[in-house]
Amino acid sequence: MERVGCAACHEIPGIDWPRGRTGPSLVGFDDVGQIAGALPNTPKNLAAFVRNAPETKPGSPMPAMPLSEEEARDVVAYLYGIDDE
Repeated sequence: MERVGCAACHEIPGIDWPRGRTGPSLVGFDDVGQIAGALPNTPKNLAAFVRNAPETKPGSPMPAMPLSEEEARDVVAYLYGIDDE
């Protein structure tokens, strides 16, 4: 998440700088009902969304991110585990 710059747009627990405000905060993400207000919050949907948001949810302002499938799964595990720490 640091390598691809997610924190440039999102507030992310564990990343102190930058604290982006363009996108939604990812604090408490595991409690979010829908991804981008449209997709059911499942690991499969989230992995697809973080890799290529415009393809997964047409019209999304989030760009496609240079993440492998494995990296996307790691992002998903991190976001779902934030509140467990």
